Amino acid sequence: MSAAKVKMREKKMRNQPSSVQYSASPRHVESSAKHTHTHTHAHQFRTLQMQCRSDYGHLKFRASALLPRSHPSSAGAFATARASEVRTMLKATTKTTGSCHVFGALPKHMRRRAMSHNTKRLPCRLRDVANRMASSKKKKEESKGKSRKARRQHGNLLLEFNRRQRKNKWLETHIWHAKRFHMVKKWGYCLGDRPTYKCYRSSYRAMSSHCLLQDLSYYCCIELQGEEEKLLASLSQLTSKEAGPTFAAALSLSGQRQGSVDVYRAGQYPMQPLGPVTFLWRPRAQGSTHRQLWIWAHPTIKPDLLPELQTVCQCCEAVLPPAAPAVIPTEGVSALEPEPKPEKTPESKQITGTKRKQTFKDASEPSEKKILGDGTRSPTTPVTWKSSSNGIVISDLTMEIVRYRLIGPQSHSVLVETMEAATDCDPSCLWWPEHCKNESKMNLHQQQADVFHLLKGVYSTGELPSGTVLGLTVDDPRLTLPTKKVKALPCVKQEKRRELMLRGAPAHCCQSSLWESSVRDNVTVNKISNKLLNHMRSELLVPGSRLSPTPLQGRVPILLVHQPGKQVGHEMTSWGAGWDLLLPKGWGMAFWVPLVYRGVRIGGLTMSLKHSQNKGAAHFPHDYPDCPAGARFQEEQEAQLLYEFKRYPPAKRNNYIKHGCLAPFCCPWQQLAEEWELILREGGEEREEDRLTQTSTKADAVMEVATPREDVTVTKPPSRVTVLRNKKSLRLLSGWCRPTTSKGQRARRSCGVLPLDRAAMALFLSAHGMSLVWVRLSLLSKGKPELHAMVCVPTAEDLMLCGGGPQEPPHRDHFKSPFRRQKKGSKKEGKESDPAPASEPNSTAPEGPKSSLALPMGLWPDPLPSVTAHCSRVMLGWVTQGDFSLSSGRGEALGLVSVAGLLNTLFNQPAERRGTLLLRNPASLHYRVAKVNLEV
Repeated sequence: MSAAKVKMREKKMRNQPSSVQYSASPRHVESSAKHTHTHTHAHQFRTLQMQCRSDYGHLKFRASALLPRSHPSSAGAFATARASEVRTMLKATTKTTGSCHVFGALPKHMRRRAMSHNTKRLPCRLRDVANRMASSKKKKEESKGKSRKARRQHGNLLLEFNRRQRKNKWLETHIWHAKRFHMVKKWGYCLGDRPTYKCYRSSYRAMSSHCLLQDLSYYCCIELQGEEEKLLASLSQLTSKEAGPTFAAALSLSGQRQGSVDVYRAGQYPMQPLGPVTFLWRPRAQGSTHRQLWIWAHPTIKPDLLPELQTVCQCCEAVLPPAAPAVIPTEGVSALEPEPKPEKTPESKQITGTKRKQTFKDASEPSEKKILGDGTRSPTTPVTWKSSSNGIVISDLTMEIVRYRLIGPQSHSVLVETMEAATDCDPSCLWWPEHCKNESKMNLHQQQADVFHLLKGVYSTGELPSGTVLGLTVDDPRLTLPTKKVKALPCVKQEKRRELMLRGAPAHCCQSSLWESSVRDNVTVNKISNKLLNHMRSELLVPGSRLSPTPLQGRVPILLVHQPGKQVGHEMTSWGAGWDLLLPKGWGMAFWVPLVYRGVRIGGLTMSLKHSQNKGAAHFPHDYPDCPAGARFQEEQEAQLLYEFKRYPPAKRNNYIKHGCLAPFCCPWQQLAEEWELILREGGEEREEDRLTQTSTKADAVMEVATPREDVTVTKPPSRVTVLRNKKSLRLLSGWCRPTTSKGQRARRSCGVLPLDRAAMALFLSAHGMSLVWVRLSLLSKGKPELHAMVCVPTAEDLMLCGGGPQEPPHRDHFKSPFRRQKKGSKKEGKESDPAPASEPNSTAPEGPKSSLALPMGLWPDPLPSVTAHCSRVMLGWVTQGDFSLSSGRGEALGLVSVAGLLNTLFNQPAERRGTLLLRNPASLHYRVAKVNLEV
């Protein structure tokens, strides 16, 4: 027998039961201990067969040769082995395991999966056996879950939705977005990021020619109440007039305009900024100095802004919220509502696992309701703080007010088509009938309605003054919901719209009942449900007509706030302008669906970023590295990008060291500002080339000597870098850059700009040497800027090139061979040691500080060498937003550069080439020529 057949036979014998044993003959044991007794018999049989064939012919061999030898011990062992096999076979056929069932005895054509769950489907002769087997298992009865019909009931759905909002809050339009958008969990909310369908170009067309709708209800609103002088004195500590208009701006203080300002920690300007906020003052009441202010901030600013406001306003005394009173429905509502069903008593509960219905609570406990607003926090959590010294009261109105943003030139047409001014009605216990009793308030409402109707005659939203505020009370938009989607179009009229375009809404028309918390609560509680509204429609004689009379609950106070579009530069002025619609909570979907039926596009977080890119404006928190929220965002972004980079196979990862990119996933702003300050301090332009050469040599020496086994602990110093926001300095720097359009056309030279000489540069750097400046970069050739692309200084030879830019020579990866040696060593040691830790280069979990052991090949470990002199071109900064711009038809990038580096570059460039820079993507060696634009 060949060796292969012997091995196969041994493999088959391994699967035999342990009771099967074969005794080997003494001669066979002496010859070979590897083969079993069965193999010996087979060998003897073949030998005997060959002898018989040679001696007596093909048919004259003894049949007794097939049997084992007649030795008594051999025959007994053979019979014992066969008996053992038979015993094992009988045991296997008669034993009933846990996985077997009675229907296994049926023929195959009668077997059904349902028989294992319902014994009545079995034949009668097998039902008793199946029932006995089921009872003999005696498994613990598990509680049955609710059926799908029970789970889809309205009350159970609300309970499930409220439970899922404990960690990440939902907006009122969450379910609408969840069916159509990719949802992300950010800033404590579950928000729509981008639609599931292709909409990039259509969304841009909507922002350019029609309307784009976004839900910004996740923005936090903080309310301040108190005397006007005390409020302004407290808020002045957080702002500076050098950075632009403050809370005390005349138009904003009157309530006619919405204002925006960058806030800082108290008395720390220009250091320690918190971020941008928008604010809105309530118009003054006659004969009263008490004012009310709303501050709208991004949710990442709130943890830093709210304690700072409490400090400057001296509001440290928390006011506990009052107990929520029981809501009694009005007579008009109770007449339409069905009679409540009697609640079941606790005695009606059954044993767990025998019913599917929900167990009812005690009648004394409050019934479960939908959570509106920020209902995830505890009812005992204070949301109001009061000062005993100056009387200022701070209230947290997060998710108490719904905020929608409409972007586009036809946003006003959509609003006019969707909403109608409220009509008067008979007195009742609701807020609007009480409002109708006051004749002066009704006159004001009529004036607001006239101004609102004038919006229909405006051609574009950008024609209105930026920040215009208009208060109004409208009917329930569900009453005028069209049967199918229609596109709202303008109806331009020349009459009576000139004053609205020049001055905006009058000061007295900015009043709104939305400022009063009692009115907001009344409107939210008494909102008519969709079920009752549909019941009222079913009783109409003419299907599809409007309900008459209008339900008393259908009056909603709103605020319309104009949002300015692009306000800087010399092209696409007012692009992206629109309106913000402020509503009381609970009315989100009642206004969202009618707006969608007017033909608007819906955008998410991605389109908010693209909107900022097309406007050429900074987007929070992406473009605020000097703010705490911006620093946290960049750390999270770096961890996410590194995690995605490690998910690629090693052969598919970019080697950023060979591309000459030190930081492809982050931007070391502090190191950049410090190095440029050192460059200008140590020798200026004469010693710059020598210094860069020395720095490059030192960097190469560091790369050659450094090994990835060294564990370096880096202690980051406190950041001193800030973004330049001084308006006067920005205008001066913009004049030196000679801003152009995206096509490269020069703008008119501004008058009164100081010439750029050494004295002016030294004076400017003495004040803003460690600052960064926000710039817009337009590519003069083809190319698409990417995130964290490098902004570099061109040489004299680069400025003379026609067409494309220069090429970066490939760099050497000095860490490649040490990594390979380390990898081979770890393989040899891994056989006898513990498994590799999670900090090895192949680990895919997000990590904190970078080290040589935690990074894969192709990335620089900390500490980084000189970022300015690492490449053949001197580094100025990085790109934070970059993409192909549909508005300009070429690649555009927004980023931050060092003020010292930019000023030194402009000073050394000729006048006709001033403002020309180079741009290079992290995974590319090709530089692109770009024009820098600093627009103020």
